[in-house]
Amino acid sequence: MLHAEGPLLTVDVGEHETTTTDVDDVLASFVGGRGVATKLAHDRIPFDADPFGPENSLFFTTGPLQMSTMSFTGRMNCTGLSPLTGGLLSSNAGGFLSRNFTGTGYAAVEITGESDDPVAVHVTDDGVEFEEVPELAGATVGETGEYAADEHGFGDDQLAVAGPAGENRVRFAAIMTTEHRAFGRGGLGAVLGGKNVKYVAFAGDSEPDIDVDPVAMDVHREAATADDHPMKKAGTTSVTEYANHVGALPSYYFSELEFDGAADIGGEAVSEKKYKKGTCSQCAFACKLPTRDEETGLETEGPEYETVMAFGSNSGVDDVVSVMKSNDLCDELGMDTISCGDAVAAYLAANDEFGNSDLIHDLVEKIAYREGDGDLLAEGVHRFADDLDVEDWTVKGLEFAAHDGRTLNGQGLAFATSNRGADHMYAEFYSKEYPLVDKDEAVDPEGLDGKPPLIVEKENHNAVLDSGVVCKFSRDFMTEERLEALLDADYDDLQAMGARVVELERHFNNRRGFDRADDALPYDLPGFEDALSEYYEVRGWNDDGTVPDGRISGAASADD
Repeated sequence: MLHAEGPLLTVDVGEHETTTTDVDDVLASFVGGRGVATKLAHDRIPFDADPFGPENSLFFTTGPLQMSTMSFTGRMNCTGLSPLTGGLLSSNAGGFLSRNFTGTGYAAVEITGESDDPVAVHVTDDGVEFEEVPELAGATVGETGEYAADEHGFGDDQLAVAGPAGENRVRFAAIMTTEHRAFGRGGLGAVLGGKNVKYVAFAGDSEPDIDVDPVAMDVHREAATADDHPMKKAGTTSVTEYANHVGALPSYYFSELEFDGAADIGGEAVSEKKYKKGTCSQCAFACKLPTRDEETGLETEGPEYETVMAFGSNSGVDDVVSVMKSNDLCDELGMDTISCGDAVAAYLAANDEFGNSDLIHDLVEKIAYREGDGDLLAEGVHRFADDLDVEDWTVKGLEFAAHDGRTLNGQGLAFATSNRGADHMYAEFYSKEYPLVDKDEAVDPEGLDGKPPLIVEKENHNAVLDSGVVCKFSRDFMTEERLEALLDADYDDLQAMGARVVELERHFNNRRGFDRADDALPYDLPGFEDALSEYYEVRGWNDDGTVPDGRISGAASADD
């Protein structure tokens, strides 16, 4: 099985010390990316750790396919204990950071401890440098990038940055890279900022020499020539009008499933603001959305579909420029647009202020700096829902993405089973319930019959992609046979590896108190409990949602 190469570098930002550890056995078993980071986090973070405590760690990892020139490989992974969900969580980001990370020569970098003062960490193939940066306290993502460039010659694509939201421990703060790309979900930016780390820079020329199958060039060529693919023109916003048409677009803080103004904030509206192509490292698919509004001078990247939902339909906003501004503010301040937008939408619902763009933008800034009502909203919907007398639209404390499970019932079940919470990309089951590309693979969105085994298969498959690391938008190009060739392994063996990753996440969360009661939805789906039991049965777990004793080797090592 092809896998990432290199040691684990542990950076203790409290002691300003580093150590390296041979992790060849972990790499051989878990490929790279999310798989390797999950195994390391499971074994090295105490099960009873405080997400904001020095004992929590962040693990940055790439996979073997970052050694290729194949499209869909400009991504990398970050894993840690989430301050939003309280469970183990992985998030991955696109852009150009992954290639700079591989140049350091490390397979994984662990950031642990807690610095007394703001610090920047420079990780290179020549060693690690700690720099006290009190002048960066409160700096935006853009200002931090300017400092790193002026003082050290680092580009934005070499940085993992905690914005003001991360410094202020906003529970859904993101780690930003390449200015507009985010390790978005679950609040890992608050972990980095809570450690008083303003940014981590990666640089070097010591990437390992890994041979990748020539099939990579077939994928790359097809990605480059797929000119009629809707994602190339409008990115993920290409699904907006369709989701609205079938009644799967959350609107007005989840009280409705259709939005009259969808066309004003959807694919065509965003495409009209797109002024050049945008992409990730080595990718010829170029689905990103650099946008500009000529009237206001606003330039940003996006919004993507999920942001269109959160700051558009779910907030009652039908002005694409308003959504662009919300997106840009979140990028500059370092926040997940989905969780932030849903939190704002909840506030608008509580105060009958849907569509108030000025209030929305004011709230985004107040959240990042924990000022006024923003301090409450910064805790996330699960923690403030009772205070505002609104419904708790989360799973495991994570705010809902779009592709509504009340219409796409399999995606609804997948939101519940996801170890990450209400994240659409964990199983990505909506892609089976939208018959947009391959009708032979589509399933009826209504009902749950026959779907639990398919959800297990999709969760395992996505864990493999996240370990490779391969973008999920490769789905029209990345066949099972191609994945086998690229990772030099039988597909069944890869799926078994993906299942181990999911099970490690579940076991870690079980040890923190998670069980069946946490695999719950804020709405009813017919047959849900039976389908949930079937899901556990397929996985070989207990009916209470826990991993059976003895299934995880070394299970006690993290806290005994």
